[in-house]
Amino acid sequence: MIPAPFGYVAADSPGHALELLERFGDDAKLLAGGHSLLPLMKLRLAAPSVLIDIGRVAELKGISADGAELVIGAATQHAELAGSELIRSDAPLLAYSAAQVGDPQIRHRGTIGGSLAHADPAADLSMALLALGGSVELLGKGGTRRVAARDFFTGYFETSLEPGELLAAVRVPRRPDTPWGYQKFVRRANDWAIVGVAAVDGRIALANMGAVPLRARAVEQALVEGASAAEAAQLAAEGTEPGEDMHADRRYRQHLARVLTRRALEQRH
Repeated sequence: MIPAPFGYVAADSPGHALELLERFGDDAKLLAGGHSLLPLMKLRLAAPSVLIDIGRVAELKGISADGAELVIGAATQHAELAGSELIRSDAPLLAYSAAQVGDPQIRHRGTIGGSLAHADPAADLSMALLALGGSVELLGKGGTRRVAARDFFTGYFETSLEPGELLAAVRVPRRPDTPWGYQKFVRRANDWAIVGVAAVDGRIALANMGAVPLRARAVEQALVEGASAAEAAQLAAEGTEPGEDMHADRRYRQHLARVLTRRALEQRH
């Protein structure tokens, strides 16, 4: 498939990117790794007149510690997350989830910010960020605002990003030595999750069980009240409305949620 014609301009700083967004308005799209946007363009599901490349902006890259949190630039690639000693030590769930994204070629080009902004409810990193209790920093003309992961995803491929804003950074709590579990049911290795579950420190997040990544609140409450992992996992499908497609119907996805939640809780990395 061939995308519709488009223009291209490279931003050299976050401020420059904001200026370009203001200049081109709704006709523009931000480009980092391109592995979320370009497939949509090839299918003509997106047809921006201008691509604003932020993949070379140094201020949007890198991994650092800031007190009790890790700060990750939005243009940081999946492979960097998976291989970072700091992430593997202080947020191992995030490192592991990044290693599950696509294949090596995708992981060396795709970025965490692009994945989150794409807001696919089946995505690995969105589910991981929700389980970790992370947040995103959104940069606009009025400055930077911080939005919790639970509020960032608003619908299928929809987020709380406002026109003229860009996702600048991701923040996750540092959780060294905290047990975690991660399960993803796929048709083929490295596919999108038919259903996914991430669990850490009593928080359980589900992928592809609704329009956005979801917290399994009933499971979390049952664990607080002393239920075993097997007992609590039976509540994993409560409050979910998974879709149906060629891979699974609603009942099967709800069954998978229960099975995978038990496995994630018993995994204990």
